[in-house]
Order: sequence, then structure tokens, then C-alpha cells
Amino acid sequence: MNDYPMEYYQFFIHFNEGDYYTCHDLLEEMWLTEKSNLFLKGLLQMSVAIYHYEYGNVKGARLMMNAGHLYIQKYRPFHWGLDLEEVNSFIERCLSIIPQHIDRVPFEEVETLPKLPALILFMKDDS
Repeated sequence: MNDYPMEYYQFFIHFNEGDYYTCHDLLEEMWLTEKSNLFLKGLLQMSVAIYHYEYGNVKGARLMMNAGHLYIQKYRPFHWGLDLEEVNSFIERCLSIIPQHIDRVPFEEVETLPKLPALILFMKDDS
């Protein structure tokens, strides 16, 4: 398996634990040193989208999820040990669930939003 930045491995752990805020920080740190890597930016936007949604920022979630979807397209089907077909399907399911006509709900009402699907990320050998 290829060697990737330590932050990338940590991203998988934090994503699978549901710590999307830390995912943002880890991916942003990598992306800021390699801004042409839209793969990282796509994963970053996807993570931020989930974080926004969990706090009631529905419009922000919709915008970030759409951006993440766009950024990963040229890297499909497989990049940096990650099955992007699975990620792409997850994003598309999320986009079909995130309400289109709501911008924000108070944090106390987040439970009323439709639940997003679960995604467990894991690396596969790319050989």
C-alpha cells in the first residue's frame, strides 16, 4: 500500500467516529500545502457538509455536499486507496435526502431533519 500523509490516515479514523470537525482540520492542513489536489478538497467539503447538517445549517450542507461531489469526479473510480464510487453514491444519497427548501433549523430542532445515511470509510490496496 502507498504511503500517504499521516493526516490522511487520521482522517479515516475521525470520519468513522463521526468527528467531522476534526476531519475538516486534517484535510485542510493537507490541502493548503497542495491546493491543486481537488480530491482532498472534495473529501473536505463532504465532511464539512455533514458537520453543517448536524448543526442545522441545511443550506451550507447542501452547498458543501454539491461542491464535494463536483471535486471528486475526476478522481473516480479509485484514488489514494479510496473507493470513490462508494463515496460518490453516498454523496448522491445525501443530496437526495437534504431538504431543498430549508436553509436552517435551530439546533434544538436538528432531530427533525431527515437522517443522512452512514458511510464507513476504509482504504483498499490499489494494486
